[in-house]
Amino acid sequence: MNLRNLALAVCIAATYAASAATPATTGGELVGPGVISTGSQETSATLTPDGQTLYFMRSDFSESDDTIMVSRRSGDHWSTAQVAAFSGQWHDSEPALSPDGKRLYFVSNRPPHPGDAPVVAQMGGQKFAGTNLWYVAQQPNGAWRPPVHVDGALNDGAMIYNPSVAANGDIYFSAHRADSGKAYQIYMAHPQDGGYAAPVRVELGDLEHSRMDPAVDPQGRFLIYAGNEGDSLGSADIYIAFRQADGRWGKPLHLGDDVNSPALENAPSLGPGFGELYVSSTRHDEMHFPKPRDNAATLQQRLQSPLNGSRNLWRFDITDVLRAHGIAR
Repeated sequence: MNLRNLALAVCIAATYAASAATPATTGGELVGPGVISTGSQETSATLTPDGQTLYFMRSDFSESDDTIMVSRRSGDHWSTAQVAAFSGQWHDSEPALSPDGKRLYFVSNRPPHPGDAPVVAQMGGQKFAGTNLWYVAQQPNGAWRPPVHVDGALNDGAMIYNPSVAANGDIYFSAHRADSGKAYQIYMAHPQDGGYAAPVRVELGDLEHSRMDPAVDPQGRFLIYAGNEGDSLGSADIYIAFRQADGRWGKPLHLGDDVNSPALENAPSLGPGFGELYVSSTRHDEMHFPKPRDNAATLQQRLQSPLNGSRNLWRFDITDVLRAHGIAR
């Protein structure tokens, strides 16, 4: 597990749901129980503009084996997830579709150019699978073209995570860079001359606080991210900052216990519907003892269930929060 995952998952422990357990407190909806959200780690949801296709990351508990998956909606149900056509060989994670759905960005340790070695990062004396930013472009028939490496300074340090793309092409991401302080911070890179300008840090407050996993409104009116601004219910919660009239970001606001819980929440992303928010969470059912006595089959079933303490995908509605800040659609 790399240091970023350690920073996010320090409070993750495998706790298990029993038939007599109290359901996890949530105002949200578990996405695709047993199909998308499983006993493995699922995070980083991104949906096509029509809401019918979902890309996400699935991994083991140590997050050393990340793969991008895809599922398609049929009515109220999601299909069995398959490995995305461009993934399955490298440490690929954190997919993010552009607002028009014509590009899908992701991060990977795959060699940036033919003949290169896989990307490796180093921090605190530890080496681990690094990440560079890549994208796949959609062909007229809907299939994805081969992955393209995004050259430029945004990949410096090989620790770029959770890209999010605005309608004007600005890419937001989290990283540990020279001006990040001791934690991770959020950056933005603006399109320039067919590439991207050097990234600039998004000013959200004291650098003592780690801020990760940005999800930018396509119109740039607000920014949602994971972190702990001192009032988190768990090791990381979800916050929102609104763009002010002078162009700066306002004070980050905690999204409250409708979205957050004492578990870990991270990797927020915006769905195609107004106020539609997807979040990865380790929330789980609460155990009560004595429990009904298990046999091997019931124990295995419970330990492999979605709410076993692994990260799962949850869907929330933050319409009221947006409207309270003057955003109507």
